[in-house]
Amino acid sequence: MKNINHVAGIFICFILLFTGCKKEILDLTPQDKITDAQFWKSSSDLQLYVNGFYSRMLPTYNGFSTLGIYGLDADQGSDNMILTSEYNRAINGERTVPATDGGWSWSELRNINYFLANYNRVQAAPAAVNPFVGEALFFRAWFYFEKMKAYGDVPWINIPLSVADQDLIYGARLKRNIIADSILNDLDRAIALLPTKALAQGQRVNKEIAMAFQSRIALYEGTWEKYHAGTVFGVNGSDGKKYLEKAAAVSEALINSNVYQLDNTGVDFGYWKLFNQTDYSASKEIMFWRKYSITDNPAFGNNWVITIKRGGGRGITKNLVDAYLCTDGQPISGNNLYGGDNSLLQVVANRDPRLNQTICTPDGKHTLLQSLPAEIFTLPGFTGAISDKTATGYQSYKGLNPDPVMQQNISNIGYTGLIYFRYAEVLLNFAEAKAELGTLTQADIDKSIKKLRDRVGMPNLTITAIRNDPNWGFPELSGLINEVRRERRVELAVEGFRKDDIFRWASANKLLLGWKPKGAKRDQWNGAFPAAVLNAYPVDANGYIELYQNIGAMSSGYKFNLNRDYLSPVPQNELTLNPKLLPQNPGW
Repeated sequence: MKNINHVAGIFICFILLFTGCKKEILDLTPQDKITDAQFWKSSSDLQLYVNGFYSRMLPTYNGFSTLGIYGLDADQGSDNMILTSEYNRAINGERTVPATDGGWSWSELRNINYFLANYNRVQAAPAAVNPFVGEALFFRAWFYFEKMKAYGDVPWINIPLSVADQDLIYGARLKRNIIADSILNDLDRAIALLPTKALAQGQRVNKEIAMAFQSRIALYEGTWEKYHAGTVFGVNGSDGKKYLEKAAAVSEALINSNVYQLDNTGVDFGYWKLFNQTDYSASKEIMFWRKYSITDNPAFGNNWVITIKRGGGRGITKNLVDAYLCTDGQPISGNNLYGGDNSLLQVVANRDPRLNQTICTPDGKHTLLQSLPAEIFTLPGFTGAISDKTATGYQSYKGLNPDPVMQQNISNIGYTGLIYFRYAEVLLNFAEAKAELGTLTQADIDKSIKKLRDRVGMPNLTITAIRNDPNWGFPELSGLINEVRRERRVELAVEGFRKDDIFRWASANKLLLGWKPKGAKRDQWNGAFPAAVLNAYPVDANGYIELYQNIGAMSSGYKFNLNRDYLSPVPQNELTLNPKLLPQNPGW
């Protein structure tokens, strides 16, 4: 990916001509007289231009589960994970309408539309041009999906605007379902133009990646419209069915293509090993990822390999830990296989192996650093800087790369690859879309969820054997939907999906409002740490760590505003500049 991460200087200068304007009104730049007569001569020019989308639009990270796989608040903005430093103020209803907000920037859309309006000036065979057009359409879909998730209704602009285009520059917001249709249409076009994995260049968007993205977006919008129906966030006259059908169809087509498979099946700690590699070029499962190179750019990487082994300033919640099934495929409630949670070893005994590969336990197998001798996890990081310590006693292991090479160059810089799409998500998208449509069969489960469970030696989900779980997060829904959602939560834990899932299911009232994040039982470490260290971690009446207990704003749990906080506010300056953006999002 060197050609993507290190864009040639001439291209940077060219791009700056139409991204440098400070005024973000969808944006005016470039002006009418861009001097680009020497550009648009060959397909290499197209590649050079599109490379900029990869380097600028795809998220980077300074830590696994900090930004998540596609640049959101990740799982620390959900019921899966919390921070040591502070509670999540956004889901506690503490946001206000900003004067300006970088999330409302439209300059990158201007760059994409400029490309789409000019690529046909290149005189080259369609086979040399089409892949880059498909990539540009993919990135426009990426751009608009992020905007739709944040703001709901937004303007749709698909041409490069000039200074004279006042009506479009100050255009009105379109309903979110129109935006969703336009996004999916862009991806339909991209899928038709992009090469398959077998023909595509490595680490560039291919046909199958675009299909995976389309399944993600269609599932998001389908469930959003289904579960927000009848509320201020819904779409009048729509139940999301057509999007769910699209998600089911495109994900099933990708599954049936047999282009991708799962990695590390039957491998001890194979699930954990999937998330700490520096190179995924040979992976059958990792569809799209970012490479960090020690030789190409040693100062550009991530610091998660360093911080995670001390706790990472984060902690996995008891709520997530309790979601993992026992090895018989049944929940922990009323299950004789479940021995309780008085110790880390006890909590993972007879449980889905993904739990012991997601949190650190003192079983002698959790390597924090592969040196001589190896550093093995024994105790959570309750000491040290607040940015390093664990928040709950359940310390993340998923994403840790113990290779000492990571620490031999620049302090706090590591080179674990960043995953954007993996095949497991496609399997889960398929199962969930079918479940929401009421058409999920055992055969469908066998081609999706069963593969995920087979990897870790868990029994299959059998429709006729689903047992009522008093701890289901969604008791008003079918047991099948609850179990499909559980599988998604467990498989994708701390990868950055959970906040989106809670929002699209309109389930903050069940999962966030009034919820007090808990951790492990503190008494298990009595004697291992000074009392003063442990006492800094308050506990509830049952002895579980409740880090935010003494924070007044969290005294009654999260105060998510159900009538407002599912969407972000449009910045006040933008509303003043363009009254057509009114009304403001609900509740703001």
